[in-house]
Amino acid sequence: MKRIVTVFLWSLLLTAASCAHEAWPEPDRSGASSGAVFSLYSAEYDDAVSRATLGEGRYDRVEFCIVDASGAAVPNLKGAYDADAAQIRVEGLHEGDYRLLVLGIRGDAAADGATVHAISHAGEEWITFPEELRKPLEAEYFYSQTPFSVVVHGSADGNTEEVLLAEQVVQHRIVGRVDFSLSFRNAQVEAALREASVEVGEYRFRTAVTGDGTLAGEGFGNFDALDLSQGGSWLFLPTVDGAALRGEVAVRTRNYLGTDVSRSFAFDLHSVEPNRIAEVRTEVVHPDDTSATLFLTEKAYAAGNHALILQDSEPKEVYTDPAQRKFNTAAPLQVAATDAGELHVRFYSPRDLGQVLIRARIPAVDTEFLDVAYFDRVPAFADFRARFPFIEREGMARSESGRWVRIPRLEAAALDGIEFRIESADAYWEKLCAIKHGWTIAFSLYGGDPDRADGGPVGNWMGIRPVHCREVVALFLNFTYMIDMPEHEEILRANEDRLYGNGGVNDKVTAETVLRQMRQSRTLNVGLVYPGNGVIGLGGGSTFGAYQQAWLQHYFNTYSCEIMFHELGHVMGYNHSSSFTYGPWAQELMNRFYVEHISQMPIDSPSYLNSSKNPNLYK
Repeated sequence: MKRIVTVFLWSLLLTAASCAHEAWPEPDRSGASSGAVFSLYSAEYDDAVSRATLGEGRYDRVEFCIVDASGAAVPNLKGAYDADAAQIRVEGLHEGDYRLLVLGIRGDAAADGATVHAISHAGEEWITFPEELRKPLEAEYFYSQTPFSVVVHGSADGNTEEVLLAEQVVQHRIVGRVDFSLSFRNAQVEAALREASVEVGEYRFRTAVTGDGTLAGEGFGNFDALDLSQGGSWLFLPTVDGAALRGEVAVRTRNYLGTDVSRSFAFDLHSVEPNRIAEVRTEVVHPDDTSATLFLTEKAYAAGNHALILQDSEPKEVYTDPAQRKFNTAAPLQVAATDAGELHVRFYSPRDLGQVLIRARIPAVDTEFLDVAYFDRVPAFADFRARFPFIEREGMARSESGRWVRIPRLEAAALDGIEFRIESADAYWEKLCAIKHGWTIAFSLYGGDPDRADGGPVGNWMGIRPVHCREVVALFLNFTYMIDMPEHEEILRANEDRLYGNGGVNDKVTAETVLRQMRQSRTLNVGLVYPGNGVIGLGGGSTFGAYQQAWLQHYFNTYSCEIMFHELGHVMGYNHSSSFTYGPWAQELMNRFYVEHISQMPIDSPSYLNSSKNPNLYK
């Protein structure tokens, strides 16, 4: 047998002590040996992957006892546990054979109602627990029993005592761990989990451990429900021989229609054993497993790590390419089916949109619109892609009239001719739907270079950056919403006598004409104006641009708004002789109306974008 040897010199200390030992002063760190030193190690769980690895036996509390060959506690000892070194030091031993009994506790034993007793014999109960428990244990409890011998060697210089250990002092848990987990067939059902709990039913457990490591006593568990929403591992006292740990796992989820679905699943664990991990894995069988509707909870959306558009890191080759970045303000939430059988949702909006239901009519399946996706929230500037469930497997979808329709497993080509409808209970969606006369917006560099610190100005233009593009979205959503506001129409009609065209003040323009021109479908290529040449805005035809300050301040600054409406006047075909540029329409009526009514606009605050704090602005 391999021997682990500790050699030490000592003087005998006679104290009347059993296993209720005295504490020592701080241990001597000088290196001099003055007693038996036992290094403690803690083992992993017997069935853990890393079970071959031993950790240092550091505990919040350590109790130890040395017994002789008969199991009687050895008296007249002094000893202490050094937590920093994970060692027990003992003085007062004579030559003979012994066993070192060690009880280590990590955590708060008082929270478990555990009591450690002084023992005079190894057969006595050393630690006990209440006979009724209402919850799993909060502390871990370790135990070891290690044989050793003390041999005395005489010499002219005095006696030398040698401690012979047959093995290391390795602590094993006297409690078991039970790991509860949930297995879902549908990841979207898992993401819709509201709560999960463990109801422990029958549980008879051991209430005591003797000095020699024997499990004793019997208690009964009467547990409160355990929260399993985030998964759970709990510590349990070992079950009585032949007893099982039984109970139910209860799961409550929600579906996209707002209904809660509850399911319970029984479990029967054969036993809880010391220092072992038992697994209770519950396969959640759920009625929504076969749903053909994408259900994007916040959790499910976050797990998908979906892209965003018009972000500061987006390359100029992308955001200035109309094939990749272009939108109509009357349809800022773009929905399409891709050739790969994916639902593609792209959102040109500085604000999030909640409670979004997407319905689709698939000619190959049914004549009605079917619920194909529901989002708890579509983030601002979202660029979402995910395969339709029915591309992977058949499923059931609810129709617009409330029927349940079976959608067979489809090939992507079967989505040809698909039509979409969007619904949302969000008040923001109501404002977006109020934009009846949309303008199509794209972004242009006009020769500038946003990768250069100065924007690479070319003539009156510099390179527009994403931070400006996002403000372009905000401005034109607001502008095209404004043109159909009843209050806007009223102010035009009330000031119709101040509206005049390119021929000057005598060239009268009716409010109806202006409304028709503002509501006319248009496509604009929007850029960033370089103010170094004294120009702060440009517009006309399909061209529109303003300098940086105007994009940041259009929410509240009437001068910035004047610049915007001046250039919109040019887009509508008016020159500097009209009231639509240097006149009342741009300089008084529209700019003030926009600022004064910003609270009613879709993008009612600069805080959504907080562009003025963006580090990518030009200095």
